[in-house]
Amino acid sequence: MSFIISDETLNACGMTAAEFKQEIALLLFESGKLPLGHASKLAEMDKVQFQQLLKERKIPLYSYDIEDFELDLKNLRELGRL
Repeated sequence: MSFIISDETLNACGMTAAEFKQEIALLLFESGKLPLGHASKLAEMDKVQFQQLLKERKIPLYSYDIEDFELDLKNLRELGRL
């Protein structure tokens, strides 16, 4: 599937086509809708470059929420490490 972004839209955003693709890739990655590999391809960057962009934007590479933390604590207790 192709998606055409008009020059008018790009001019309104003040972005190049490459910048626009990067922004979309960042949003989709951050929302959990696109994994790293696919997001980096959409952004037309290799994974290391995309990871650097994530770092610059302070977007975490991994999502680790309270539920993950609680599960880790439970597992550590079961293993006798806490």
